[in-house]
Amino acid sequence: MNEPAGSDDLRRERAAGTGAAAGWASRYGEGMAALASGLILAIAYSLEKTAYPWAVALYIAAFAVGGFVKAKEGLLTLVRERDLDVNLLMIVAAIGAASIGYWTEGAVLIFIFSLSGALETYTMDRSSKDISSLMDQKPETGRLVRDGAEHIVAIEALKAGDLVLVKPGERIPSDGIVAEGASDVNQASITGESIPVDKGVGDAVFAGTLNGEGALYVEVSQASESTLFAKIIRLVQEAQSEKPASQRFMERFERIYARAILLISGLLVAVPPLTMGIAWEDAFYKAMVFLVVASPCALVASIMPAMLSAISSGARKGVLFKGGAHLENLSNVRVVAFDKTGTLTQGRPVVTDIVAFQGYGESEALAIAASLESLSGHPLAKAIVLAAQERGLTPERPSEFGALTGRGIQAKLGGEEWTIGKASMLGESEGRGGLAETIERLEGEGKTVSVLRNGQGAAAVFALRDRVRPEAARAIARLKKLGVQTAMLTGDQEKTALAIAGELGVDRVYADLLPEDKVARIKELKEAYGTVAMVGDGVNDAPALATAGVGIAMGAAGSDAALETADVVLMNDDVARIADAIALGRRTGTIIRQNMTFALGVIVLLIAANFIQGIALPLGVVGHEGSTILVILNGLRLLGYRAGE
Repeated sequence: MNEPAGSDDLRRERAAGTGAAAGWASRYGEGMAALASGLILAIAYSLEKTAYPWAVALYIAAFAVGGFVKAKEGLLTLVRERDLDVNLLMIVAAIGAASIGYWTEGAVLIFIFSLSGALETYTMDRSSKDISSLMDQKPETGRLVRDGAEHIVAIEALKAGDLVLVKPGERIPSDGIVAEGASDVNQASITGESIPVDKGVGDAVFAGTLNGEGALYVEVSQASESTLFAKIIRLVQEAQSEKPASQRFMERFERIYARAILLISGLLVAVPPLTMGIAWEDAFYKAMVFLVVASPCALVASIMPAMLSAISSGARKGVLFKGGAHLENLSNVRVVAFDKTGTLTQGRPVVTDIVAFQGYGESEALAIAASLESLSGHPLAKAIVLAAQERGLTPERPSEFGALTGRGIQAKLGGEEWTIGKASMLGESEGRGGLAETIERLEGEGKTVSVLRNGQGAAAVFALRDRVRPEAARAIARLKKLGVQTAMLTGDQEKTALAIAGELGVDRVYADLLPEDKVARIKELKEAYGTVAMVGDGVNDAPALATAGVGIAMGAAGSDAALETADVVLMNDDVARIADAIALGRRTGTIIRQNMTFALGVIVLLIAANFIQGIALPLGVVGHEGSTILVILNGLRLLGYRAGE
């Protein structure tokens, strides 16, 4: 067995240690600086009456410790972008207060401002915690089996077709298919569900998932950079960097607003002493109060902490938003359009009815049909074979097997000739009476019919239909409870589509659609209702996903095209989560509106109080920065959001 070199392990450990230290500094550094600033401020305040020079020195230290990061951000914005932001406004206000002897008030302003900044950073860190936890679950190596020997290799070296051994308790190194063995696998890193799933030969497994108590031999199907696990990490990273339209507007507004506030503050300093005889110190003091209370800190913090908290909350439940813009759009969805196959249904036909003739019993007819179909790879053939296996029937091997192109198959079994396939194979004299009525009834229920025939005619009729997902009806019902309309877009025949839609309670059905037809129907729904969400899993759904206001892809079962095109990904393929996502989007919108209303109200109230009567700088600091902390804390509530709140 080949092991990695010790020097590689040492380098990996050092890199991990350096990364951990950097992560700790990023996560806790700002908060520690804010607390240190507050502690120095308290000591300075206690010394102000007995040792004033020392108190001033400590106030300066509190300014430096608490305000360094914000001052740096404000100056970089000024130098690089030649623009102003709220950071520079706060630093100017604090220095202005100190310049006229209000050291305590200036230091309090810096402390609370840095504390609110630390809270906002904490929100972002909590949001990125999902990425960190995912990265921690990323396997570094795999056990490659070659020529009967195990070789531990980096996952980047694995390629499609390789065979890897996954021992009990190890993480699966790459996406693949179980070639040998059986075990339970914890797929929480992919689906968000912690209950292990049983895996056996032929089952798909995913990189980053945790093997249980059995050993698995897995045939690799994807290179490491193309695994579902790698896609999830990229999706969450993109979600953090993409800002919603409301936040982009707020940032543009902040820059313009900051200039206006500085201009008005300058006028408040210069005009009253020159025109109204007010003392310069009094005018400067009132201008500093105005600068503090009018700054848009709380407004700026009204959106992103709430958005990031909601994105993080969704990720923990297996719903990945590719950005706050899509969460924002989801709150406005009025219609959810579903693809049928693989979305509302499982994408695998099953035998639903068996009607036997000529004195055959159901099991006997099924055993004959399964024997004929055992050599076919058609999905309907596989469904019949599976139905026989579920009844404990063992198919026999037929002879003289042959395909009837586009209609079915024929073969000999026990010396007798048999055919199985479409009802259209029946002759005019055969397709009459009870047989015809049976076929018509089953097809009217949206089922596909296969007829088993021998020399005497039809021996049995098998009805097959795609199985509806267990959670699909609940998903439709929950959407209706939210006041959201539902539609089904499918390329399947109308009878089948109507039968499944009726079973689930879908409002509108559009059948026999090509990919371009789905796009046209999405456009029609948008014109009639407004924002439309499209849910799909296949390559043919990608154009409709891109056209919809919000595209939602099935993560575990979805195609690469659907995953890349969609705005939201359901990692556990649970369509009932769509209602949760819409409710989360609406709740996020409500909290953002609460934040903005509250922040604006506080700003207007404090500005009015300052002009009408005049307020003390400490009160302005506490009122303004306190409102900032409150809106951030209000946004943080979404981290613990539960469906139904």
